[in-house]
Amino acid sequence: MTALLKRYDTYEEICRHFAWQIPERYNIANDVCDRWASDESRVALIYEDEAKQVHRYTFRDIQRHANRLANVLVGLGLSRGDRVTLLLAQNPECAIGHVACWKAGLVSGPCSVLFGADAIAYRFNNAQTRVVITDMANYEKVNGLRAECPSVQHIMVIDGTPDGAINFWAAVNGASDAFENVDTAAEETAWISYTSGTTGNPKGSVQPHRMVLGHMPPLEFIYDFFPQPNDVLWSQADWAWMAGLLDVLMPGWFHGCTVVATAMKGFDPEYAYQILERHKVTLSLLTPTMLKLMRGVPDALSRYQLSLRAVLSGGEAVGKELFEWVDRELKIKVNEGFGQTECNVILGNNGNIFPIKPGSLGKPTPGSIVAIINDDGQEVPPGTMGHIACKRPHPVMFREYLNRPDATREKFIGEWLITGDLGQMDEDGYFWFHGRADDVITSAGYRIGPSEIEDALLKHPAVRMAAAIGVPDPVRTEIIKAFLILAPGYTGSDALAEELRDSVRNRLARHEVPRLIEFVEALPMTTTGKIIRRELREQEKAKQ
Repeated sequence: MTALLKRYDTYEEICRHFAWQIPERYNIANDVCDRWASDESRVALIYEDEAKQVHRYTFRDIQRHANRLANVLVGLGLSRGDRVTLLLAQNPECAIGHVACWKAGLVSGPCSVLFGADAIAYRFNNAQTRVVITDMANYEKVNGLRAECPSVQHIMVIDGTPDGAINFWAAVNGASDAFENVDTAAEETAWISYTSGTTGNPKGSVQPHRMVLGHMPPLEFIYDFFPQPNDVLWSQADWAWMAGLLDVLMPGWFHGCTVVATAMKGFDPEYAYQILERHKVTLSLLTPTMLKLMRGVPDALSRYQLSLRAVLSGGEAVGKELFEWVDRELKIKVNEGFGQTECNVILGNNGNIFPIKPGSLGKPTPGSIVAIINDDGQEVPPGTMGHIACKRPHPVMFREYLNRPDATREKFIGEWLITGDLGQMDEDGYFWFHGRADDVITSAGYRIGPSEIEDALLKHPAVRMAAAIGVPDPVRTEIIKAFLILAPGYTGSDALAEELRDSVRNRLARHEVPRLIEFVEALPMTTTGKIIRRELREQEKAKQ
C-alpha cells in the first residue's frame, strides 16, 4: 500500500511537495482489482446481507468474477464505449459490475434503486444503455420500461431468473475467468453519473478513468494519510452516488483495503455502531445527518468499542456542537470535505495537520487550486461572498455533460469550474459554505445562506434537524421559513417558535431570523444525507 501523497509536518509542505502524475494510458481495474489479486487471502469486501449474514470476497474472487462478467458482456455483443447501467445498492454484484465494465472498456452507469420508473427511463435513454444489471426487487420496474427504452437489449438479475432476463450468476459462473483488460486512455470514459439538476432533467456527468487517480491524494489527506495498516472502510452512502463509490469503495480498493458493505435500507444508527465495532472499521464517511442520529443512540459509546481513526463528512455543514461531540465522545476529528459529482474532494480538513474551524470546508486539497470568484471570473478578497470555483485542468474534474455542450460551457467561467455553491474564504485560507447558488435567500436586499440559520437553530436543545428556505414575499422578495424536526420530549407550539426565533436573533443578524416556522416529522433528503431544500421551496410555491 503506497500512498500517492507524502506526509509532511505542515499543510504548506504537503502541498509544495505534491505534483500530479497522470499517465496517458490508464485503466481503473488494474489498480482497484488486479494488482491485489495475487494475494489469495487479501479481503476486498465484507458484505452483510439483509439477514446480517456475512460474506467475504477476496481481491482474487473479485478479479475472477469481474473477468467472467466482462466475458459475458462482450459475448452479448457489447463493444468498447457501450453503456451498462447498474441498478443496485451496496450489492457485491454492483462492485463487480463496475470493475468488469472498466476491464472491457465499457461504461458503467450507477443508478439508485430509489428512483422511480420515469427517472430510470430517462437515464437509460440518455445514456443509451444496452445492458441493465439489477435485482428482483427492481426487475418489474425495469422490464416495464422496455417499450420506451429501445436501447436496452438485456436485463441481468442477480437473485432470480424472471422471464426475459438473464440470471447474473448462472451467466458469470459459466464464463471463462481469463480476460485481458482493454488498454484504455486515461481520458476515456469509465462511468457516467447523473447529477440532480436544480432545473430540468439531470445531466450525465462523463467521468474518465483518470478521475480515480484524481480522487486519491485528496482522500489520502482527508482520511489522515490513508492507507495505514489494517485500514477498513465503511459508509452507508449508496454506491449509486459519488460519496459511496468514489469516496469509500474504490479508494479502499485502490489501496488494497477491505471495504464493508451492508443491505441496510435507510440509516439505522444502532446498526451503524454494530458495523463499526464488528468489522473494526477505521475510516468512515458519515454525513452530519448520520452523526446526529448516532449522537441520539443511548449509551452507545459505553456499549460499543470503536476503532475509528478518521471520519470524512460533508453534504451539509458540520456545526460546532456536532464537531465537539465527535471530538469529545468518538475521540477523533470530523474532517469535513467538499466537492461534487463533476469535481469532487477539492476542499477538505485534516485535524492532525491544521486546526479545524468547525463549520468550515477546510482548505484546498493537495493539487487543487480553489478560489472564490465573482461572475466575471475574478478572484475576490477574503470575506467576500462569491462562487466556490476550481481551476482547470484537474484530474478529478469531469470531462463534459453527456450530449449537453451548452451545459458544459455554462459550468465554466474562463478557466474556473463553477461548483454552483456560494461561499467565502477567510483571512486564514479556510473556505466557508453559504448555500447552493439557488438556495441563497434574497430578503430585503440581503443575500442569506441557509446553513448559518440552520446551525443557529440546531444550537437550541429542542431542535433535532433544521432546513431554511426563502419563500416569496411581495415586500421583501423572500422571507425566511424554517422547517424543524423536534428532539424527543418537545412539542411544537407558538411559544416554542418564538423562543427559537429569539435564539436565532441572539446569534445572528435580525434579517436572518425565520419569520415562519413549521414543525415537521421528516425532511426530504437524498440517500447521502443532504436536505433537498428545492423540494421544500416547490411545496411552498404550490401553496401560493
